[in-house]
Amino acid sequence: MLYYLLYPLRDFWFGFNVFKYLTFRAVMAALTAFLIAIIFGPMIINWLKKMNFGQTIRREHVESLHTKHKHKEGTPTMGGILIIIAIAVSTLLWADIMNEYLIISLSVFLFLGAVGFLDDYIKVVKKRNLGLRAAPKFILQLLAGLAVAIFVIYHTPIPTTLNIPFIKEIVIDLGLLYVLFVMVVLAGSSNAVNLTDGLDGLAIGCTVIVALTYSVLSYISGNFKFADYLNIFFLQGAGELSVFCASMVGAGLGFLWFNSYPASVFMGDTGSLALGGAIGTIAILIKKEMLLFIVGGIFVAEAMSVILQVLWFKTT
Repeated sequence: MLYYLLYPLRDFWFGFNVFKYLTFRAVMAALTAFLIAIIFGPMIINWLKKMNFGQTIRREHVESLHTKHKHKEGTPTMGGILIIIAIAVSTLLWADIMNEYLIISLSVFLFLGAVGFLDDYIKVVKKRNLGLRAAPKFILQLLAGLAVAIFVIYHTPIPTTLNIPFIKEIVIDLGLLYVLFVMVVLAGSSNAVNLTDGLDGLAIGCTVIVALTYSVLSYISGNFKFADYLNIFFLQGAGELSVFCASMVGAGLGFLWFNSYPASVFMGDTGSLALGGAIGTIAILIKKEMLLFIVGGIFVAEAMSVILQVLWFKTT
């Protein structure tokens, strides 16, 4: 928004020319999101306490873990509301809001944030520990992935290929399977962050690292000279995603102040599903999907751990 309001004034004062630089706007977006999280954090936490949106700790089937985590009972959850507000406001202020890649990424972010909010609401208000049932939640995530796949195929020059990190010679054309691939990546990324959100500061700390990495990669992917020199996929306009990622970094650091041990608030599914979905969407748009397995290694490890535990539980 500020880009459109202030950059045209460069003819009156050369100082407004800085608004054309992605690096300036990315740094300012991170700083703005950080300040929003720090300033409004206490207010959001107090509001969550008044609404009795407290964390419930499952006791059935996990008695030994309950004794170690029961002190967290009643800690405000749904703190993802703070993260969403900080990221959305900061992005809208400093990014080019007419950029189509930014619009789709922000849309997925807000949509999955709404799904997560519904999930948290059922947990804390309806007192159903499992929240929104797995099937409808997964279907909504897949629908978000389907929307991204349709957008990529019909509205962008992004190829339906799979690139292997550090191996430039191997490029796999997925064809029609690309739609399924995008759906799995987005749903998997969203759920992986959600599953990692168990210990104080763990999920948001890892998210900050991943968002910072993809902020740099988005900037490079949107810069023809850098992309050509590094022999990576160039996508004109992708640089604006660096501003969005920088907002995630700033909001994440601000939220970490309240979420680090001992946590005074948890992000809940409201934040984790939204952040995971946003990261997955950006990875898809700049063709760095497989890099998620490296950059988001902890997310992958957590997801695989849960899958193995569920399989073992079901079979034994």
